[in-house]
Amino acid sequence: MSRVLIVAYGNPMRCDDGLAWRAADQLEGKFASADVEILRTHQLAPELAETVSRSEAVIFVDAASSEAGNGQPGELRCAQVGLPQSPARFSHQFYPGAVVALARQLYGASPPAYSVTLTGECFDHGESLSPVVAAALPVLVARIQALVQQFLLSESFPPDSDKA
Repeated sequence: MSRVLIVAYGNPMRCDDGLAWRAADQLEGKFASADVEILRTHQLAPELAETVSRSEAVIFVDAASSEAGNGQPGELRCAQVGLPQSPARFSHQFYPGAVVALARQLYGASPPAYSVTLTGECFDHGESLSPVVAAALPVLVARIQALVQQFLLSESFPPDSDKA
C-alpha cells in the first residue's frame, strides 16, 4: 500500500493532453516507492477505485482545456476533490470525484484527494507540448512534489485548495 498515489492521466499522443505523463516521468524516482506510487493512464475508469482505496492520499494530474473555462494556457490549479452529490454513473469518462466516491462505496475508503491541472493550449495530434505548457511544466512538477512532501511530513494534506 502506497501512502500517496499519483494518477497522471491524458493522451500523450495529443500534444498538451500528455502533460500529466510528462510530469509523471519527471516525478519518477523522486520518492521512495513505498511512499509514492505513480500511475499513468489514458483516462479515469471505475477500475481505479480499488487502487485508490489502498492509498492514504491521491493526487490526480491532468491537462485542462481553456475552452471549458479552466483558465488561460499555462495556468496551474490545485483543488481538493469533493465527492459528487449523486451516485457516479459508469461511462467512458470518469472524473476524480467519481473515482474517490466509488472507492468509498465499494471498499469503504475515502482518502483525501487533490486535483492538479495545468491548462493546455494545443490538443492536436502530436507528442510535443506547446511552448506555454512546456514552460509551466516545472511549476506543475514542483507543486505536485510540494503536495506529496506536505502529506508525508505532516500526515495530512493542506486544509485548503489554491490557485498557483
